[in-house]
Amino acid sequence: MIRFTRGEIDFLRQNEACRVATCHDDIPHVVPVSYVFEDGVFYFATDLETRKLENISANNRVALSVDVYNPKGNAAVCIQGRAELIEHGVEFSRLYKIFEKKFAWVRHDPWKEGEAPFVRVIPTSKASWGMK
Repeated sequence: MIRFTRGEIDFLRQNEACRVATCHDDIPHVVPVSYVFEDGVFYFATDLETRKLENISANNRVALSVDVYNPKGNAAVCIQGRAELIEHGVEFSRLYKIFEKKFAWVRHDPWKEGEAPFVRVIPTSKASWGMK
């Protein structure tokens, strides 16, 4: 398990958007997603029939970048990891409640089990800069 510093944890909890990279046929695919960071693991939701979900289903190796660029200083946490789908059950319900509380877009466009899975990303390596 990759360990995160206090500065990295604070940074990851202060942000809510990241970019996720997947791959198909040696072609990279990068998309922005809303995420939750909990106990060293990242979670995001994805719609069915997306390139991202298709890629993860075929190849669970992903990269993720949370970054902020501004005049006060640049900061980022970039990870590589393994993705796992969470489509049903207690873990799905737990994550849904967290996302519903945190993100207005979930409250405005709710979904049920089987309609859109969550993705758990377990980091296997990381790099960061600009942490306080």
